[in-house]
Amino acid sequence: MSIYQYRVIPAPTKGLKAKGVKGPEARFSNAVEDLMNRMGDEGWEFQRAETLPSTERVGLTGSTTEWRNVLVFRKPRMDNAAAFSPEVLVAPNVADQGTELDADDMVDSMDSVVSEHPAGGEGATQMLVDNGMEETSEVAGMTDSLQSLANRRTSANSDT
Repeated sequence: MSIYQYRVIPAPTKGLKAKGVKGPEARFSNAVEDLMNRMGDEGWEFQRAETLPSTERVGLTGSTTEWRNVLVFRKPRMDNAAAFSPEVLVAPNVADQGTELDADDMVDSMDSVVSEHPAGGEGATQMLVDNGMEETSEVAGMTDSLQSLANRRTSANSDT
């Protein structure tokens, strides 16, 4: 996903009169400056000027290539990750579901998931204890349905 949105507009082709601005080059520069300042006020950042080909119809059946000068601007998207605000979810109450798990049951279920892991449990069974924080592999949180799906995929891959 792109974090920027882009806007491409035609470059001015005509100068803009202003007090104290004399000559065609100064008027043209004034037109470009005015356009860039207006875009900057809207939050657009100038990137570059491009000359690009444009195929256009001429008459009933003919076509010609015209070269167009455009200005490319960009600004950050409003729907990017910086605008994302995470929401804390309430943990489900296991006792409301009719089953209670104690710490020993959780360790037993983790051991069974790890022992059935396709990698044979290597590395997955290791728990790192650092400053009182325990880290486990992603496998430790697998449900039975995900584990059965992983086992089916593993056996299908070993058959081929």
